Amino acid sequence: MYSELIEQLQKEAEGLDLATSLTLIATRFPGKVSFSTSFGIEDQVITDAIFRSKAAIDIFTLDTGRLFNETYEVYSRTVARYKLSITPYYPNQDEIQQFVLNKGINAFYESVENRKECCRIRKIEPLKKALAGTEVWITGVRAEQSENRKGFHLFEYDHGFNLIKFNPLLNWTEKEVFEYVKKNAVPYNPLHDKGFVSIGCQPCTRAIEPGEDPRAGRWWWEDSKKECGLHTQ
Repeated sequence: MYSELIEQLQKEAEGLDLATSLTLIATRFPGKVSFSTSFGIEDQVITDAIFRSKAAIDIFTLDTGRLFNETYEVYSRTVARYKLSITPYYPNQDEIQQFVLNKGINAFYESVENRKECCRIRKIEPLKKALAGTEVWITGVRAEQSENRKGFHLFEYDHGFNLIKFNPLLNWTEKEVFEYVKKNAVPYNPLHDKGFVSIGCQPCTRAIEPGEDPRAGRWWWEDSKKECGLHTQ
């Protein structure tokens, strides 16, 4: 069922600009489309396009409790600028408490297993709640961001969440993203101007050096794939 629908959506969206493609999806799945924003520059582009298209798309964010203050400032500026409702989802307090009590406040530095458990509590479980009842999940994923993401498609079935994932910026370049932001005066995180290409939780993100992989600043102490579990194939 999903393969035929995804193929149809792919054909319908081919050649459409960002705002029009968002409107198409919102019209095809009324009340069942959600966009997850982490307030990174790609997500800010999509937020701006949702506002301009007036597409009926729910917007939510995952507040892990350990984000950069700059991220919260962009959150505040975005709500003020667009007058859009952005629903925050938070980790389960009891799970966080037990994790910290049993393993320590910065236990994610000690092992990949601990880091993935922290990501599960702070991001994956809240995402499950946020996506409940959703049929199409819109993301700001771009193919340029990592080797793993080069294998993504514009529309694809997400087995983990049992829905269709729409990656409207998949084939955009970093240059195109920044040009859109500049042209439309979109608010964005100032950390992007300081070498932070991908911005997540503050303890788990650093700026990258020239020539480094765009995801090198995420979980920089690990040699594993630079994903938390939100966007995997």
